[in-house]
Formats: sequence, C-alpha cells, structure tokens
Amino acid sequence: MAKMKPEKLLTLFEELAEKMDINIVQGKGDFQGGMCSLNDESYIVLNKLKPVDQRLGVLVKEFSKMNLKKIFIQPALREYILDTQQELL
Repeated sequence: MAKMKPEKLLTLFEELAEKMDINIVQGKGDFQGGMCSLNDESYIVLNKLKPVDQRLGVLVKEFSKMNLKKIFIQPALREYILDTQQELL
C-alpha cells in the first residue's frame, strides 16, 4: 500500500477521535502530549511545536490502548497503527 501523507493520517485520526467522542487538542508548550480526561470528557493533547511524526506517534500510542476491534477504521489508518505499534515494541 502506498505511504499516506502525515497530514492525511492526522485527518483520519481526527475523524476516528470524533467517532469515539474524543477531543484532539493541539497546543504549544513544553510537553510531549497524551490522553487526559476533564469533566467526563476525553482529550488527546498534541504539541503542535513537535514534528508531525511525533504527534502521530502520540496518537498511535493513545489509540493503541483502546479497544478498536468494533470500530470501523480506514484500512490505511488501521495498517499505520499496527505497523507503528510493531516499531514501538
């Protein structure tokens, strides 16, 4: 499968997050990013000062912790998540 552009992957992650009622927030600061909850809402915070690949890594890490088996995910995004998980091991 052809390699997808990082910006397209970010868009697919945003669509997946919306399906799962998770808010993706991008901010600037001295932090890596990750998942948090506030007032019964889930957020994944990304540092927009970090390179796109690093932001994608945060998204893979956080979505990998969730049960995604019963959720439709674009095949290219599912493949990216699985491939990246293998690289992180």
